[in-house]
Amino acid sequence: MFNLNTFDQCSGGNPAQCEASVRQLPASLDGGLRLILLGAPGVGKGTQADLLRRAIGITQFSTGDFFRAAIADPLAPHSAATMAAIRRISEGCLVPDDMVIEIVRGEMHRLRNPAGVLLDGFPRTVPQAHALEEMLSEEQLQIDGVLNYVLPTEKVVERLAHRRVCRVCKRSYHLVELPPQEEGHCDHCHGELFQREDDRPEAVRVRLDLYARNTEPLIGWYHKRNQLISIDCSGTPQETHLLTLQALHL
Repeated sequence: MFNLNTFDQCSGGNPAQCEASVRQLPASLDGGLRLILLGAPGVGKGTQADLLRRAIGITQFSTGDFFRAAIADPLAPHSAATMAAIRRISEGCLVPDDMVIEIVRGEMHRLRNPAGVLLDGFPRTVPQAHALEEMLSEEQLQIDGVLNYVLPTEKVVERLAHRRVCRVCKRSYHLVELPPQEEGHCDHCHGELFQREDDRPEAVRVRLDLYARNTEPLIGWYHKRNQLISIDCSGTPQETHLLTLQALHL
């Protein structure tokens, strides 16, 4: 299995070790930061995105959320590329690079946001990264950093093995770190909590291996451009958030 820490530039989670290898980020947020989020399933990337949004007022553009919203409302005035992507997703197929790139190009107003933007789910491949670079260059913008959240495989397996999700409202719990008040039931709606099939250890290992193999070229691409900021997220969410802010000089 590919080691998710192969390109870890912040060994031990020390952001000071990042500073020598990544270019200096803006000292102020006047122009907004444009950041890419990378991280395997289970590392807590979504939590970190939420903490960043609240801390520095940055917006988030998740292509996964974009597609889910489009699928939930197929009668909305979607672009031809979005409709084609919905059809492919419904058929269980991957959305090709050119289609994803066209969709993101149609959402350029999100990338121009003066508050900055967190790109989550795009780019996923080197061709998508090339296209993003070209799109931003046309707008005289650039990516300020690529946050790569890393966690050893065994810790990811352990985290996801303890995750439970409400069947009704979809809220997530962790049996050790964030247990429900009543065992087996959601605090919010009292729905039944269950373990997702893809959170079982054998399924998690397959997901991690797939993520690593697909993401390795992209991580290497940003590593060579001195834009990769790898952050150890083995601590608490707040500890990882602090490391993120320090690595971004905020």
